[in-house]
Amino acid sequence: MSAAGRGVAVVTGGGSGLGRAAALALLADGWRVVVAGRRAPALEETLRLAGDASGRALAVPADIRDAEQVRSLFATAVRWRGRVDLLFNNAGAAVPRVPVAEVDLADWRTVLDTVATGTFLCSREAFRVMRDQDPPGGRIINNGAPSAHVPRPHAIAYTAAKHAVLGITRSLSLDGRAHGIACGQIDVGNVAPEGGRPQPPSVQADGSTAVEPVIPVERFTEALLLMASMPPGANVQALTVLPTAMPYTGRG
Repeated sequence: MSAAGRGVAVVTGGGSGLGRAAALALLADGWRVVVAGRRAPALEETLRLAGDASGRALAVPADIRDAEQVRSLFATAVRWRGRVDLLFNNAGAAVPRVPVAEVDLADWRTVLDTVATGTFLCSREAFRVMRDQDPPGGRIINNGAPSAHVPRPHAIAYTAAKHAVLGITRSLSLDGRAHGIACGQIDVGNVAPEGGRPQPPSVQADGSTAVEPVIPVERFTEALLLMASMPPGANVQALTVLPTAMPYTGRG
């Protein structure tokens, strides 16, 4: 597909990290991008980093845990460009990693509300738009994680939330068939921290800690663009991108 044929994308969590990287990569690839997130200044910084491509971007502050704000986000996208062709569900929440017995209920709810419920709310609204637009159809890509398949120690809320995302991905793939809506999931391993910061040590399956290998963010954006550029009749259902030497299978 040529850059001229790119459509309209919505990226959540677009004010930092992988969401910002995704928004910038999609803009560079010719997409028109609605960049969503809770912090307006961070979204504006993403647009500034886009340079000349920022003319094809729109920053929309929104809390994806709120159904009405999600509805407004997609209504804004439709008013702006008439349709939505791609949703990248990326927004997440960080809480302390602690043993199960010490998990605070508020932290559990924060992670599940943001990662699981937020992904559902955005997917539901995107599904409605994609089903009813002319021509119909579109693509939803969910940001999963290796933890959607294999947990890390002391991360029960995150693991549960990412397993929920996997279920959402599979349900959307099934329910979207009748409407030309494809859904896939990208599971991303350790990406090098922004600004050249060192990678912090991670708890291993045996309880020890170690600094794990990382990949540059470009390996993630290359994979995302591959998924996003598929023609309507094709789908990358699942794609895992991680450092070759990163613990994954069995977390050993």
